[in-house]
Amino acid sequence: MSDSSSFSTAPAISGGWFSVSTAFKRALVSQLQPRMLLALVMPFAIMLLGLVLLTWLLWTPIQGWLTQVLSDWNAFESVDQWLIGLGLFSIKLYLVPLLAIGILLPLAGAVGLVIAAVLVMPLVLGHLQQKDYPDVLKHGHNATVYSVWNSVWVGVLFVVGWLVTLPLWIFPPFALILPVLWWVFALTRILKVDSLVEHADVRERRLLWSGLNRQYWLIGLIFALLNLLPPAWLVLPVFSALVFAHFSLENLRRLRRQAVSTASHPVIDHEQ
Repeated sequence: MSDSSSFSTAPAISGGWFSVSTAFKRALVSQLQPRMLLALVMPFAIMLLGLVLLTWLLWTPIQGWLTQVLSDWNAFESVDQWLIGLGLFSIKLYLVPLLAIGILLPLAGAVGLVIAAVLVMPLVLGHLQQKDYPDVLKHGHNATVYSVWNSVWVGVLFVVGWLVTLPLWIFPPFALILPVLWWVFALTRILKVDSLVEHADVRERRLLWSGLNRQYWLIGLIFALLNLLPPAWLVLPVFSALVFAHFSLENLRRLRRQAVSTASHPVIDHEQ
């Protein structure tokens, strides 16, 4: 049996689902280590600074634009004027700030996510390789370029998709479902790449991403749901990177061990 064919059987990675829970347990232990506790400050500070800057630069223009858009919408303007005429309130007075927040938050989140992916993940991977995976060697090429490009296009699509689907938030189910779906997409697409691109070669990445695709999306879904809780924002950038990194590096280790085991005990074809 050739090396390529033996390698192709490797991703029937045993314990793929079990390794999800293992990754969370190991990430919790890693998160409590001093270096990773200190790492919590950076992405939170960057996201907060980004939100402050975006609010300072864009709050007034966005509110003006939204007010103009809603005023040009005849049906909405008629209802708004009717409510004012009844002595009640102006919908625009409350809706415009809410929509502005709905626009600025994903922008700040996307900036924080991209920066966390580019800056935090290398810190996490270096820490884990030293502590937990010294045997998992780096076989990746052009990792930084690949990571930055992936983070940028995912971040752009996340922001555009969020803004395009924002009007659907007026329908109650979508106000909950759409943010979760967009965060699942962004978290999974960015972190599954960044957690593996430095250590795995092209073939290993393809095997793991295809063989463990559902597990990666499950991890992304868990963090997207946790992201609905504002207090979790303080720890999620680093903790999510730790979970994805533990999951990827452990399964990469298993994949390589399987490949070595298969190479050491090749299947002999007795057919003539």
